[in-house]
Amino acid sequence: MRKLLLFVSIFIVSIYISSEEVHDPFEDINRVTFNINDALDNKIAKPVAVVYGDVTPPFIQNRVTRFFKNLAEIDTFINQALQGKPKLAINDFSRFAINSSIGLFGFFDVATKLGLEAHDEDFGQTLGVWGVPDGPYLMLPIIGPSNARDLMSRPISSFLSGTFAMTDTDVKLALTALDALETRERYLDFEAMITGDRYTFVKDAYVQSRDYEISDGEMIEDDFLEDMDDFLID
Repeated sequence: MRKLLLFVSIFIVSIYISSEEVHDPFEDINRVTFNINDALDNKIAKPVAVVYGDVTPPFIQNRVTRFFKNLAEIDTFINQALQGKPKLAINDFSRFAINSSIGLFGFFDVATKLGLEAHDEDFGQTLGVWGVPDGPYLMLPIIGPSNARDLMSRPISSFLSGTFAMTDTDVKLALTALDALETRERYLDFEAMITGDRYTFVKDAYVQSRDYEISDGEMIEDDFLEDMDDFLID
């Protein structure tokens, strides 16, 4: 759910891909999985996220957000290099080095103040840049929307998530749970934007957002969308 806010904002701005054009041969199974995910979210994830948002001061929430954004810089700068973008790779490695040290493990975004722009790359995007087709749309249990290409890339990006060096399984699980909780809480304010058939909305938004990310936003020129992208990265 980490990028679901971006999926929603892209869908609202305009429609680039109609649901009929999305390759969804497993729609019946996907819809069942979506309904189960939605029910679990409403009964567990959403209530916990609401409590987290109510009891956690905004300053602490922002520090948690920045901590996980900093961990994601590892995945980003490696994939920038794999995509043949050495200058951006150096930029993002520098962000990680500065924010991990001066920024106290990423709790403070010193790099942005120094003029180093934030980006968001993963191995699924790298495969897309390399020309690997996205394959059929998939709705995964718990994880949510995906496709065959992104599913194949998940182990690599998971390894590069920043927790690979941690040997304590309990710590890894705790950080993963906190990351999911923090992401779900940020999504609360945008949930009301979902209209019509929820399954189709999420599917179209997911496909559009991935195309947007793989093309580095070159397919879209919209001030609102750029502001949303900055919000999600900052």
